[in-house]
Amino acid sequence: MQNSPPPTAQGASPPFLRIAGSFADAVAPADFPSAVLRWRNQRWADETGLGGLTDEAWLDHFARFTPLPANLPQPLAMRYHGHQFGTYNPQLGDGRGFLFAQLRDRTGRLLDLGTKGSGQTPWSRQGDGRLTLKGGIREILAASYLEALGVNTSKAFSLIETGEQLSRNDEPSPTRSSVLVRLSHSHVRFGTFQRCAWLEDKESLAQLVDYCISEFFPGADDPDMARKASNLLESIAIATGRMIGQWMAAGFVHGVMNTDNFNITGETFDFGPWRFLPVSDPNFTAAYFDAQGLYRFGRQPVQGGWALQQLASSMLLLADAENLARSLIPYEAAYRESFIAHTHALLGLKPGQDEAGNLAFLQSFYGWMTQSKASWPQTFFDWFGGAVSDARAAASPQAGLYADTGFEPVRAALKDRETERPERLNHPYFKRPAPVSLLIAEVEALWDPIAEADDWSAFSAKTDHIEEARRALAL
Repeated sequence: MQNSPPPTAQGASPPFLRIAGSFADAVAPADFPSAVLRWRNQRWADETGLGGLTDEAWLDHFARFTPLPANLPQPLAMRYHGHQFGTYNPQLGDGRGFLFAQLRDRTGRLLDLGTKGSGQTPWSRQGDGRLTLKGGIREILAASYLEALGVNTSKAFSLIETGEQLSRNDEPSPTRSSVLVRLSHSHVRFGTFQRCAWLEDKESLAQLVDYCISEFFPGADDPDMARKASNLLESIAIATGRMIGQWMAAGFVHGVMNTDNFNITGETFDFGPWRFLPVSDPNFTAAYFDAQGLYRFGRQPVQGGWALQQLASSMLLLADAENLARSLIPYEAAYRESFIAHTHALLGLKPGQDEAGNLAFLQSFYGWMTQSKASWPQTFFDWFGGAVSDARAAASPQAGLYADTGFEPVRAALKDRETERPERLNHPYFKRPAPVSLLIAEVEALWDPIAEADDWSAFSAKTDHIEEARRALAL
């Protein structure tokens, strides 16, 4: 085990430094009274060259934020604006986080290490810049589960308890504090572009477009800036459509789909009051403060399109409205194709060749799910592999639902589909009576022993079960 990592950007300066002067403010991390390592993502640490860090060195870099070698010399709080529940807010930015480092994985892909709960910044407003320990645990669980389900997502990288007592209006206080480090392909948000448009800063907007194409979408490059901006928008629209299609198949409700909570690479991040559906319900709303159901489950595809329209508007300084509107057209197809593909993937099936037939299958399957109120996670688990899982489904806790005549059209459609990699059913995970799930009552039950007795065993068992599912599904 080593005490400090090797340079992580192949000897080059972190790319974000090229534009940092226009898009970020150098900040100092909070000085926490203590640092107790609660969780480290060893698998992703290995992928990024940090797997050999001792726990002592890990705390040094991810609690005290000593810079990584050959990396950002100082944390950078990123500037952005955004629409929050439809209302534009120019008073945003990283209020309790910063960009700490940029790494490369084994394939050379650029990755950001960003923080949550690392202290106040110029954008904190009235906030304390801190994160509750419970909030950090919730993000680990959500990101890990989404990754296991094959959803494009940021990864929780590190969680360190920091020894402070925090007061929050929406949970029992005082409560324990933490600092989280998140790994993501990009922390550039839709709201990063919106800020440039608000300031009418064409030069910085062009600089941002160049950075995003160079590092994330090289296929969008073009000698003409207007075409370049339109190409970038199209790439972002496709990535966003794919992500939301995956959300819908996984039964994931993000909760707060503000434009500052979308990043350009189509990764789930900025977890707030997220939920996973217990049963199919298009009107399910995750956030207690979303009284109008603006971000309810069934509206997520529409909201994703609306957010992309705001992103397009922010690029009017560089390209004309007609070309930008044309760049948004692929969003719906990307969403639809992703929803089809990911539903089949989570059922361990190969999609049919005909899109109309695939859509008819989805209508039948999800229509039955909504009507029957079958458990969302149990149903996908029971029928993983399709017809070859008939006996498994017959032994399910909800086998009675499958015996009902209303299920017969779904059963027939499942039999019409070919199993994808049937050998996965030999994994011990599929010998269990029930799948791993992450319903809100389960999350609360994991927190209670930690809060009451510092007992992390239930949390560890849940993360182990999630990892078992990731290996079994192999998506």
